[in-house]
Amino acid sequence: MVEYCREQGVELVALEASGGYESKVVAMLWAEGVAVAVLNPRAVRQFAKGMGMLEKTDRIDARMIAWYAEVKGNEPSLPASAAQQRLKALVTRLRQLTEMAAGEKNKRHLVRDEMVEKSFGVLGKALQAEVRRMEEAIAELLESDPLWRKLNEALRSIKGVAGRTVARMLAEMPEIGTLSNKAVSKLAGLAPLAEDSGKHEGKRVIRGGRRNVRAILYIVAGVVGKHNADFGAFAARLAAAGKPKKVVRVAMAHKLLVRLNARARDARRAFACAAADCVKA
Repeated sequence: MVEYCREQGVELVALEASGGYESKVVAMLWAEGVAVAVLNPRAVRQFAKGMGMLEKTDRIDARMIAWYAEVKGNEPSLPASAAQQRLKALVTRLRQLTEMAAGEKNKRHLVRDEMVEKSFGVLGKALQAEVRRMEEAIAELLESDPLWRKLNEALRSIKGVAGRTVARMLAEMPEIGTLSNKAVSKLAGLAPLAEDSGKHEGKRVIRGGRRNVRAILYIVAGVVGKHNADFGAFAARLAAAGKPKKVVRVAMAHKLLVRLNARARDARRAFACAAADCVKA
């Protein structure tokens, strides 16, 4: 593929995201100096339908992917650094282990057989040990990077935001602090999207974005609301206005994301200024 791209003078290879299965190809192409853009497969398919292409074969898909990338003007998807890839891998594994431990705990309530009960106990201890191991590795990784250390301190300065939340945010949304509040909200899928036409004003809804980021924000926003008066008052005002619980939940997550983005932006600026002073010195 690399030889073909060079022979044809290809400037950009576009391919669809496939749940991580594309990552090895992306890494190998970048290693050979071939720029790659990873596309949202749903967007590509909608584009194909919009262009009247209802058929679907590998050849048609390839043509639609290339056409979509050309029309949209996709920029190359720069590969994550080795440290960023490691953080993402550790955080993903920690989430998997936590979910497994919770599942085992729930199943254990239904067990009455002594041998099976012991089996749950052995596996539960092993899972907890692995959870601690992952948490320690993540903490060491965040501490080893000066910028991550600064961001960790800044984000945890919000009462209710713990180290695990910071790790999830830095792994799932490394752009935090580099984007506007509007852009980061849309990236997370927490920005209410307009549905207007003429005089009709449709109901604003959220859709798309990064599901894992929303999931952690939904949970943490509730905790933050108990420790920060302005968050608590905000939720109370929405509830008093008759807003549904789901709307309050989304609004709280959005408010928390904006606050985290602001703290991360300040931390990045402070870090950049300190680094500039060091260079001058």
